[in-house]
Amino acid sequence: MTNALVERYIASWNETDAEKRRALIAATFTQSASYVDPLMKSEGRGGIDQMLAAVQDRFAGLRFKQVGKVDAYEDRIRFSWELGPDGGPSIAGGTDFATIEAGQLADIVGFLDFAPSA
Repeated sequence: MTNALVERYIASWNETDAEKRRALIAATFTQSASYVDPLMKSEGRGGIDQMLAAVQDRFAGLRFKQVGKVDAYEDRIRFSWELGPDGGPSIAGGTDFATIEAGQLADIVGFLDFAPSA
């Protein structure tokens, strides 16, 4: 279950079609989900949708991918990701920690392992 949840999470970051992205968000995040990392913060599915759209605009042509395996303990998960062009070197990467409620992500805290300086 946690692997499929993380796959949907990564897919939501990559989905450029707004309608499809919102459907992924509804399947992946609780209604009141929160997300925070060193660069951004959002609340609720609508806020997460706006955040993902802004990230896609800023990093057009780049894709997120999961790196390594998902670690799970009770209602908490940890996983890593990278961002880069298909087949090319990654420009950013991080590790996210999340709480699961009723099979969906409720609270996500992201840490950047490496990122562009500007």
